[in-house]
Amino acid sequence: MIEEYNLGDIYIRHAIDDCPAPTNFNMHIHDRCEIYLFISGSVTYLVEGSAYPLTQNSLMIMSPAESHCPKILGSNRYERYVINFPLSFASSWDPEGRLMKAYKERALGKNNMFHSSEINTALIQEFFIHIFSEKDEYGRKLTARAHLLTMLDMIHRALEHKANQEHSQNSLSEQVVLYVNEHLFEELSVPMLAEHFFLSSSHFNRLFKNATGAAPWDYITKKRLTVAKDLILHGTSSQDACERCGFKDYSSFYRAYKKHFGHAPNADSTRPK
Repeated sequence: MIEEYNLGDIYIRHAIDDCPAPTNFNMHIHDRCEIYLFISGSVTYLVEGSAYPLTQNSLMIMSPAESHCPKILGSNRYERYVINFPLSFASSWDPEGRLMKAYKERALGKNNMFHSSEINTALIQEFFIHIFSEKDEYGRKLTARAHLLTMLDMIHRALEHKANQEHSQNSLSEQVVLYVNEHLFEELSVPMLAEHFFLSSSHFNRLFKNATGAAPWDYITKKRLTVAKDLILHGTSSQDACERCGFKDYSSFYRAYKKHFGHAPNADSTRPK
């Protein structure tokens, strides 16, 4: 069951899978911010090499271009609420950008999860229920914006406290994903990456997929395409975006872009900014 609304710059969804199939859930990357509230199920959430075992009312946050993937561990009913919104959402109310620090300044795959002891997730669930209970689009948009601002304030305060408490060394999986992101637009290959970490190619492939939910090249391609799309939307030509994002030739970039987004690169270059 899925109940969803596209409210212009905000997308909101309430989804329930009574018998979730692991093959239905793949690694994905958005060009918007995300707040994800886990209600029930047997799920570990993978974000950029970090694994977060979810418990009832766990809250997850993901930044634009931060890869994430639910790893389904059982057949229990899987229920969650999700809201996506642009980085610019709060700019008119918060020109200093304090509310968006969790999305702009947090390291990839770090401090994505909040437990009910860290943030009032019961109240956030009430916010979601309130939004979905609105009967008309205007009321839904108004309520979503009001509640989202409050949620962002709650997340900002909780993250400040969490950041002061947590200092841990990166695992090998996290080091691998961090390295790939630091060299994302350079020439990369699985053998080259495996050699850098003194692993066999098969071991590297297994480690990477277990960490991110995607094969290395699928991850790299989706990451590059997400950045390329953002460049094109902000005025960069599709040819320049192709070259800047590490694609060897425009034809392969064009095919990958169209397959991933469902339209050609020039369709985004003509959209109003």
